[in-house]
Amino acid sequence: MINVSLIGCGLIGNKRADALLGLANLVSCYDKDRTASEKLAQKYNCKVEEDLERMLSCESIQAVFVSTRHDSLVPIAKRALEAGKHVLIEKPGGLSEVELRSIQKIAESKDLRVHVGYNHRYHRGIMQAFKIIKDDKIGELLFFRARYGHGGRRGYEREWRSNKVFSGGGELIDQGTHLLDLAQEILGEISIDYAATPNYFWNMDVEDNAFIVVKNKTGAIGFFHVSCTEWKNTFSLEIYGKMGKLEINGLGGSYGTEKLTYFKMNSEMGPPETFSWEYPMQDNSWTTEIKQFIDDIVNGSRNSSNLESSLRILNLVNEIYVRTGR
Repeated sequence: MINVSLIGCGLIGNKRADALLGLANLVSCYDKDRTASEKLAQKYNCKVEEDLERMLSCESIQAVFVSTRHDSLVPIAKRALEAGKHVLIEKPGGLSEVELRSIQKIAESKDLRVHVGYNHRYHRGIMQAFKIIKDDKIGELLFFRARYGHGGRRGYEREWRSNKVFSGGGELIDQGTHLLDLAQEILGEISIDYAATPNYFWNMDVEDNAFIVVKNKTGAIGFFHVSCTEWKNTFSLEIYGKMGKLEINGLGGSYGTEKLTYFKMNSEMGPPETFSWEYPMQDNSWTTEIKQFIDDIVNGSRNSSNLESSLRILNLVNEIYVRTGR
C-alpha cells in the first residue's frame, strides 16, 4: 500500500482518514490546530507532524490529501506537487479557475495525479443512475432538477465559510459545486442560463441561497437550488428522459436514507413501471473515490482525473458571481 500524509484534520480530514483504512497507510497528519491533529493521530494511529515542509519532503510519502479551507487548498497543493507528491485536493479545488489552473502545469510536468474531491458522484444511487443513463434506459435527456441544502447552525455566519476571503463564496461554491459536477456528468458541456445568489437569513457577505439554470448544446436544461436555509437537510435529484425518469433522494446520515427510483415509461403512457433501490448501509462514496485515485497512482492510469471538469466548474461559479454582483 502507498503512504499518505493528510493536511487538515477537521471534519472532512477525518472522513478522508477513515476512508483510507485498508487502502493506504496514513503515515502523518498536519493541522495548524495542534489539538485537531493530535485527536486525528490518536484515532488513526499516525504521526503528528509539526513542520509542513518536513512532511512534504519525506521521501516515503507518495500522496498528500489536502482537506483545508478553500483559500489554502491550492497553495498547499502546489507545494506538495513541487515536492513530487500526488495530490487529492478537496472540492472546489481553490478559490477560482485561475488559481486552480496554476497547479495543472506542475502536475503535468512531473507526471503526477491530481484529483479534486467531488465524492457525490461516487454514491451508490448516483453511480447506478449514471449506469441507467449510459445504458439508454431513459432515452434522450430532457432536463433535470435538484435541491440540496442544510440549515446551518448557531454561529454559522461567523465561520470561515461565511467569509469570502477564506471561502471564495457561499452556498454556490460550497454545496452548489457538487451539483455543477453532477450536471456536467448528466448534460455534458453546460452554460449558465439564469442565476440568482440572494441572502435570505444569514447576516454574512456571501450568499445563503443560489438558484441556477444551466443548459447544454442540445437545449436540455438543468435547474437547481442550493441553500443553507434548508432547515431539514435535503438532497433530491430528478433526471428526466423521453423514456423514463430517475429520482435520487438522500445521501445517508442526516440527509436520510439514499434511495434511487427508476420510472420506466410504457408505450401506451399512463402509470410507469417502478423500480427502486435503497442504500441504508454506511456511505462508501469517500472510500470508492479514494480507491480510484490510489489505483491511478499504482497503475499509472488516469481514471480519477477530473482537473479539467473542476476547472470548468470554477469558471461557471465565477461567471455566476459576476452576473449576480458577488
